[in-house]
Amino acid sequence: MTLREVLHAHIPTLTRESTVRDAVDKMDIYQFPALVVVDEDMAPVSVVTEGDLCRAVASRDSLTSMSREPAYIYGTQEPTVAAADTEIGEAFHRMLSSGLTILPVTDEGRLFGIVLRVDLMQAMLLDSHPNEP
Repeated sequence: MTLREVLHAHIPTLTRESTVRDAVDKMDIYQFPALVVVDEDMAPVSVVTEGDLCRAVASRDSLTSMSREPAYIYGTQEPTVAAADTEIGEAFHRMLSSGLTILPVTDEGRLFGIVLRVDLMQAMLLDSHPNEP
């Protein structure tokens, strides 16, 4: 089974101009713990997690003072990505070894979707026992 079969395709994204406020709002509305920042060609340039923002708040002591700043500066630049045809087991191990909670999935360099660790765990369990609920 590949990432193409389990990814979230319709996902919110951010641009370099998106603010911390935009990121927090989208994380809340869409219930994703992280968002991918894309460039004008839809290539992933950063991943901003809830944890990244919380660490920034802890060092700044005020979320409101950061709210108008670009969110991408608090994220991981040049994030780890995986091709849509990557096997789920390989992607899961890559996520575990890198400490990733979200993995952007690309097709020809463009963001195609994302997977979370739990998506891959669920897919591996279903793949190993397809007839169990």
